[in-house]
Amino acid sequence: MNKHETEELLNAVAAHRMTVEEAELKLRTEPFEDLGFAKIDHHRALRQGASEVIYGAGKTPDQIAAIAEHLYAGGAKTVLITRLLPKAYGELSLLPRDYPLVYHETAHIAIAGKMPEPDGHGRVLICTGGTSDMPVAEEAALTSEALGNETVRLYDVGVAGLHRLLAHVDDIMSATVIVAIAGMEGALASVIGGLADCPVIAVPTSIGYGASFGGLSALLSMLNSCASGVSVVNIDNGFGAGYQASMINHLRIPEKHEEHR
Repeated sequence: MNKHETEELLNAVAAHRMTVEEAELKLRTEPFEDLGFAKIDHHRALRQGASEVIYGAGKTPDQIAAIAEHLYAGGAKTVLITRLLPKAYGELSLLPRDYPLVYHETAHIAIAGKMPEPDGHGRVLICTGGTSDMPVAEEAALTSEALGNETVRLYDVGVAGLHRLLAHVDDIMSATVIVAIAGMEGALASVIGGLADCPVIAVPTSIGYGASFGGLSALLSMLNSCASGVSVVNIDNGFGAGYQASMINHLRIPEKHEEHR
């Protein structure tokens, strides 16, 4: 929607030719911007509360830069680029652009623009079974932060040394949502699920020896968790967990109205 069309829409609302609800629906369903190789959804933030995210794997640096530039020009203040390998970032960093770009190598994430101030209701807690799970954990944590959440990291607290996790019970009890990330047998999610009074998002990782089957063992363990309130995302999907955690942390709380007698 261009400036003229936006003005017409607002004028129609002001003149009572269109209701606020009708105008909002029109904005929510506004068409995308077609670049030929990508169709950019500038109104996703209006519909879903977060701007479109760029999945970097399989895209050329020129494509990534073009998508990011159009998102940035369209009003997105923070553009998240996931699964961006160091070589691809090295080529991307050489391209001309007019927005800041920071690369986080551990998570294979680049963030264009400014990180937002936290505006969620509470804290997102990111936990890992071991240090080897950190790449997936950092993908989740940076996604959470880029979507406007206060995010606390709690790494290497797996069940092989349960006292390490129990030393942080206060963090577990005060969280609004917890992301539990583990490979091997994936038991961390069940343990945290038995301690926390908030939703727990389990992320199986591909860390482990042969019988872990690239994370399938941890995935099945988490899917079969005996702890209530544990949900599971795909293997190594830190982004999906961080995004879901942000949605939970930004849920609208309905206002309670006094009953009129």
